[in-house]
Amino acid sequence: MVGRKQITQAAITEAFPLALAIAAYGISYGVLATQGGFTFGQTVTMSMFVFSGSAQLVTAGMMAGGASAISILAAVLLLNLRNLLYGAALANTVSLAGKWRFALAFGVSDEPFVLASAREQKHGPDPFYFAIVFVCFYLSWVFASLAGALLGAQVDPLTWGLDFVFPVTFTALLVPSLKGRPAMATALAAIGICLLFHYSGFREELIVIAAGMLAPLAGLMVGGRKSDGQ
Repeated sequence: MVGRKQITQAAITEAFPLALAIAAYGISYGVLATQGGFTFGQTVTMSMFVFSGSAQLVTAGMMAGGASAISILAAVLLLNLRNLLYGAALANTVSLAGKWRFALAFGVSDEPFVLASAREQKHGPDPFYFAIVFVCFYLSWVFASLAGALLGAQVDPLTWGLDFVFPVTFTALLVPSLKGRPAMATALAAIGICLLFHYSGFREELIVIAAGMLAPLAGLMVGGRKSDGQ
């Protein structure tokens, strides 16, 4: 039986590369938020209590552009609907945490989901592994946001390519998990939707929402046809 020391080592080792990418992304958020009018305290507090890169960047950008609170809430809600699916997929892992399950539920997001799902396929539900991974990513995000807020206007994340580090790293992590026709269909549909909406002139946040809502339908259709064929 694998002990907690071995689980901790495995979690940190597997989370570390992605935590570095998250840190780069967090610095970008901290810089952009302060440049958009957030105070230092608002920037860091949002990372502590929201812990969602996409939602925080969209919120900072929309507030800087003068969007209404209702528009911001709607955009953030749509962007994070995927977390409902993540939570459903990780239900066994989170529920095994007992009284800590609500704390672990706060950590359900893209990166912990990918690592925890891969771990669950190999070793079964492992709430302790998920907790270590979540803490690694949380600390990386919060402290990187703090660093970005301190840097403020001294750094241009676009010039340094910090905004590009996380998507590339996450893609590299996700690609090995794309096994089976439904997963491939979902990925290809997402690529097609993103390209179509991009060249049609839609805003980036709308492209992300559209891809997140529509691409999984392709996977469901392919999976349903496969089941009918069997």
